Amino acid sequence: MSASPRTVTNVVLVHGGFVDGSGWQDVHRALVRKGFRVSIVQNPTTSLEDDVVATRRVIAAQDGPVILVGHSYGGVVISEVGTDPRVAGLVYIAAFAPNAGESVASLIKDPAPGAPVPPILPPVDGFLLLDRAKFAASFAADLPAEQAAFMADAQLPWGVAALEGAVTEPAWKSKPSWYLVATDDRMIPPPAQRAMAARAGAEMAEVAASHSVYVSQPAAVADLIAEAASKELVTA
Repeated sequence: MSASPRTVTNVVLVHGGFVDGSGWQDVHRALVRKGFRVSIVQNPTTSLEDDVVATRRVIAAQDGPVILVGHSYGGVVISEVGTDPRVAGLVYIAAFAPNAGESVASLIKDPAPGAPVPPILPPVDGFLLLDRAKFAASFAADLPAEQAAFMADAQLPWGVAALEGAVTEPAWKSKPSWYLVATDDRMIPPPAQRAMAARAGAEMAEVAASHSVYVSQPAAVADLIAEAASKELVTA
């Protein structure tokens, strides 16, 4: 008897810089309600290599193929680790989607005239933070002020080595991908998001949201992930 096809049911969520995995809570809730098994990576954000190891460990713990999702810098992580044979597809949420040899540092070094510039403070002991006074406007403009203030105060220091970590062979060259553009993003300019999505050949959707789209618009994020899973049939 031949095996029947089924959709991917495992989702792995990868956070970006300055935050931890707790911001995925409402996306997690929405996906679980849709019947997915959802796991969240807690990246140390010390280096790209360390974050790839952390993500690969979570992928290895799944019981089958995986839809791998990355927000912001998490897009660099999934681009590097997504070549893992257990990864069926990639979903970028207002994320960097680097080509071979590119890093966050190289992608942001020459902003377009008039483009918003992330308020990254000078490194201290090899780690970066955003200016707390500018965090809400740049990272979380569509969240309640109290929530944005908490995120600013709860920042996870981001290693310069992670910022500078370059992708070797981007997974989007060999795996199907989807991209959610946050049209009000002031961390990664929307035109840059669209350009990276187009270069990756990703199926693109857009939503009016800040860089914290995964917090402010969890339903839109979960819907795109579910769409990706529904199109990636695997053999049962």
